[in-house]
Amino acid sequence: MNGVLEVIIDRCLGCHTCELECAVAHSRKSKTLVETVYNRERVYPRIILEVDGDDVIPMHCRHCTNAPCIAVCPTTAMSRAGVGEPVVLNLRECIGCNACVIACPFGVIRAIPGRKALAKCDLCVDRLEEGNIPACAAGCPTQAIRFTQLEDITAERRAETIREFRVSMVQSAEPGNSK
Repeated sequence: MNGVLEVIIDRCLGCHTCELECAVAHSRKSKTLVETVYNRERVYPRIILEVDGDDVIPMHCRHCTNAPCIAVCPTTAMSRAGVGEPVVLNLRECIGCNACVIACPFGVIRAIPGRKALAKCDLCVDRLEEGNIPACAAGCPTQAIRFTQLEDITAERRAETIREFRVSMVQSAEPGNSK
């Protein structure tokens, strides 16, 4: 896996573009919204927008290192290709026991209404193999969802800490701020 989905809650408008992009990217017949509507294909997003007060929070699979969904799956429906790869769901192997739904610590694996099938984020593994980023991140108009390298996230956090440290040093050096 070449990165992780990073969510910046303050940027999310709740526009549902990520859900639309995700659903279309996982379409069987179509790869555009217009084709999906024209073909009357039922598509389901793998990302969930949750409202918490004034915030809208995009929720997705975290692809846990020791994924509980894989551990409880009685078939090979939940699996990953290798260390660091996304957790994927093979619907042909799924028996609909919902053990993975119950085991998921983030509540992001869900049943599709009226069908035996489940839906969960797979980081758009097909898109990743083509060198593209997941559809939700590609389509987010505010970059509330970004596909980022972990090293870039930690580097940003360190830079932010240094900026905050410098500000506190300047403030403590100002006249009248003796300790």
